[in-house]
Amino acid sequence: MREQFIETIEQGYQFKGPSFVLGGAMLDKETQTNTLVQLPLATLNRHGLIAGATGSGKTKTLQIIAEQLSQQGVPSLLMDIKGDLSGIAQPSPGHRKIDERHEAIGIPFEAAGSPVEFLSISEEKGARLRATVSEFGPVLFSKILALNDTQSGIVAVVFKYADDNDLPLLDLMDFKKTLQYMTNEGKAEVQEIYGRISSASVGSIMRKIVELEQQGADIFFGERSFEVDDLCRTDELGRGIVSVIRLTDIQDRPKLFSTFMLQILAEIYSTFPEAGDDDKPKLVMFIDEAHLVFDQASDALMDQLEAIVKLIRSKGVGLFFVTQNPADIPDSVLGQLGLKVQHALRAFTAKDRKAIKLAAQNYPLTDYYDVDQLLTELGIGEALVTALNEKGIPTPLVHTMLRAPVSRMDVLTAGEINDVVNHSPLVKKYNQEIDRDSAHEILAEKIEAAHEEDRQEELKAQREKARKSTSSRRRKEKSTLEKVMNNTTTRQIGRTLARELARGLLGILGGRRR
Repeated sequence: MREQFIETIEQGYQFKGPSFVLGGAMLDKETQTNTLVQLPLATLNRHGLIAGATGSGKTKTLQIIAEQLSQQGVPSLLMDIKGDLSGIAQPSPGHRKIDERHEAIGIPFEAAGSPVEFLSISEEKGARLRATVSEFGPVLFSKILALNDTQSGIVAVVFKYADDNDLPLLDLMDFKKTLQYMTNEGKAEVQEIYGRISSASVGSIMRKIVELEQQGADIFFGERSFEVDDLCRTDELGRGIVSVIRLTDIQDRPKLFSTFMLQILAEIYSTFPEAGDDDKPKLVMFIDEAHLVFDQASDALMDQLEAIVKLIRSKGVGLFFVTQNPADIPDSVLGQLGLKVQHALRAFTAKDRKAIKLAAQNYPLTDYYDVDQLLTELGIGEALVTALNEKGIPTPLVHTMLRAPVSRMDVLTAGEINDVVNHSPLVKKYNQEIDRDSAHEILAEKIEAAHEEDRQEELKAQREKARKSTSSRRRKEKSTLEKVMNNTTTRQIGRTLARELARGLLGILGGRRR
């Protein structure tokens, strides 16, 4: 049986194209020296799963695959949520148990670090990853906010209005300001061209944006936008750059994490050219704590994720989901994963035992293992492995003693992280603060100009009113004066006539006296 097993593994895990050793095959819980389990690079864009209970070695398996890809010239992107992947930048200090493990497998151990770039979507150190609201587009932005059809229609109108009026939507403040303007100062204009906008729906959209802001998304949205081609770099030795996104401060902000993941996947899919069947991937992404992506995803968001997972492999990109149980991954996504590395599962409850039986059904049938039982007995650094061979056929299921990471299995010190960040060309490129005029500033100026125009109109009206009041007063005064003058003149004329008349009469009377 042993000879037949070795022959099965050797035939199933030998490849013509480039590959790397993941570990050594095990039978009856004993490592079969020089019976190597290799992975072909050509099918790693068919995606993969690394699953297992806490402490079973999932993160180290991720580290092994990423550093081996780097040595083969394949760049990778790692989501470091727990903060324990930075050590991939430094060579392993070595250990007696590592030597014993590699001796049992039948391969030498050569310590080496990988070229690393630290990235961040929060306040962690590293090159800042940003994207503008405009780059999301109305459909993706609506799905992130989990909006209904009516609310999504309003978002589409906001994007259309911004396009028609040359209003750059860079950050969440731009979007909110545009939406507020369209429902207040610009309401009449918007209704005439785009139709009526429900104030109740606007309120719901605003609340969803506030929720996103509270998880730190205001830091993620903005400029300078990250160019995904910068994830596909190699160093001067031809090794693939390992980009580590430091996410230790967003474990309690799953909405931000899923927003970022969906955006970067959509951006890669829309910008990368079709790759065809290359002999190795263009990029491999490892999504640690993958349940954070799926737990917070709405149905619409899930549909988008499933579509991207199915289609992105044609761009030469592989996705690896790292989680505790395969049940954390939706069946529609799980069925798309070619490589499966299953570490130990723990059966403490009836529900756990049921989950283990379901997990065992995800793997090819085998005559060499009782999979249900073995899943609970795997040691640290052991896993059940099956992949796709170069023809796309699943390889035999094999109990594998995994090789040790050649890089440090521990975090970098603060000084070592600073050294990587200080020598990063991407930090210099993306950590500049850019605050050009966008929708918020343009509309604020437009509103201020409108208010200034209103003030000028009001002042003009006040001046006109004052002028009319003054003119009226003057006319009144003139009329009064004329009346007075007329009365005075009349009286004067009357007095003159009376005097002349008196003189005449007196003259007559005087003549008579004489």
